[in-house]
Amino acid sequence: MINIALPKGRLGDKVYKLFAQIGYDCTSMTEDNRKLVFKSPSGNVSYLLVKPPDVAVYVEHGAADIGVVGKDTLMETEPDIYELLDLKLGKCRVAVAAPNGWVEDMSMPLRVATKYPNIAQKYFAGLNREIEIIKFNGSMELAPLLGLSDVIVDIVETGTTLKENNMSVFAEVALSSARLIANKSGYQFKKDMIDEIVSKLGRKI
Repeated sequence: MINIALPKGRLGDKVYKLFAQIGYDCTSMTEDNRKLVFKSPSGNVSYLLVKPPDVAVYVEHGAADIGVVGKDTLMETEPDIYELLDLKLGKCRVAVAAPNGWVEDMSMPLRVATKYPNIAQKYFAGLNREIEIIKFNGSMELAPLLGLSDVIVDIVETGTTLKENNMSVFAEVALSSARLIANKSGYQFKKDMIDEIVSKLGRKI
């Protein structure tokens, strides 16, 4: 059996369909229920449905052999895992955004609202820019609108939310998409099975 951690939500649904297409289907995954662990009748696969930021935690600590997580999360948390494949799903950008018309004051530390403090620190350190991080988990766009920050660092897909809040992308930090990752120890024991999954998924994307 192989244990697979998937993120809850639309991305997880898309990834499950990919796995089902290569022979790792689990009929109970498509039923309307609140279960978080699903095992296939054939016994070849077990799926864990977890919050997206937690996928890498489950994989790193061996609760799952493999999992699917956004590159942005991997950049932020730097888990000790193997990154095996770019699934080319959930594409977005990690970007610096600011209110339209904003002018940067280089004489002051830049106030940055973000749920990606490590990514933000590294990015602005590379620019030799002094910043003050304001950690947020909710709607980032509110911070500059209420004067709590100058800019935000967040993921941007279509840019619609920024536009509706009179903001726009100021700088692009990195590109992100869903990545297949593996537990380092688990990979050694299940290398053939995991390599087969990587090969089959690679032909589907």
